[in-house]
Amino acid sequence: MSFVQLFNKRGLTRLAATALTIAMIPLATGCGGASDGNATSSDANDVKSQTVKSGTLTIATGQPAYSPWVLDNKPESGKGYEAAISYELANRLGFDKSHVKWVRTSFEDATTPGTKDWDLNIQQYSITPERKQAVDFSPSYYNVKQSILTRKDSKYAKATKLSEFKPATVGAMVGSTSYDFAKSKVKDDIKTFNDNAALAQALDADQIDAIVLDTPTAKDMVKENQVKDAMVVGQIPGSDDPEGTGFVLPKGSKLTPTVTKALNAMKKDGTLDKLQKQWLAEYTTDVPVLK
Repeated sequence: MSFVQLFNKRGLTRLAATALTIAMIPLATGCGGASDGNATSSDANDVKSQTVKSGTLTIATGQPAYSPWVLDNKPESGKGYEAAISYELANRLGFDKSHVKWVRTSFEDATTPGTKDWDLNIQQYSITPERKQAVDFSPSYYNVKQSILTRKDSKYAKATKLSEFKPATVGAMVGSTSYDFAKSKVKDDIKTFNDNAALAQALDADQIDAIVLDTPTAKDMVKENQVKDAMVVGQIPGSDDPEGTGFVLPKGSKLTPTVTKALNAMKKDGTLDKLQKQWLAEYTTDVPVLK
């Protein structure tokens, strides 16, 4: 074999090996972490082994769950803002719809210390330092404002200032951010109720004069005629939830880092904005701000 033949044979071999190595580089890069917030197959297997029931993502919500967060009290439909983002999150964690199970809890029970029989809980929970002592939180998926709702025949129906509600009997749900803002912004003496249904009944029966609720829930209460001839008087100034609302997870949950990554990706890629426009726009526009 001549020198030229030997060189050509070795050179072609080296070139072929180099080309093969270069061709494999994009494949190796593509098999890295889930930088877009979606779980890889190995990540998904890890997540599925970390849930309360292996292979199933158990999500809790209220009983009942209200529009526009969950339509018709049926989270399994995926309709309503919180139902929709729950299924989007589940998908990014590697769970299809058939492997998501919904359960119900009270609002307060979810943020108390102790073991839980669910992986995530979503009921417009504001992220607060006090609650973080007992549970974990995802990043915020929405920042709500609070509004005051009353009946159209109420003497407070034409109020334009918060100070006008000082003589009123005002109600809010116990343990909620609505209660905190009602107490700090409206008046010190706020009557508490276990849920929004009890609030609506109390206002309907003239037991209280007004309710403090997050704005989407307040507008839905009017839309669904949960209180006869009700109206949203206006939003409470300075009631923007500073930390926002997040998914609650059991304290020290192994899912918290994965859920955090996925929620941040949903925020970054515009998914949260898109779902807010789809499910919340009609409930948050054209509401005046009280002085």
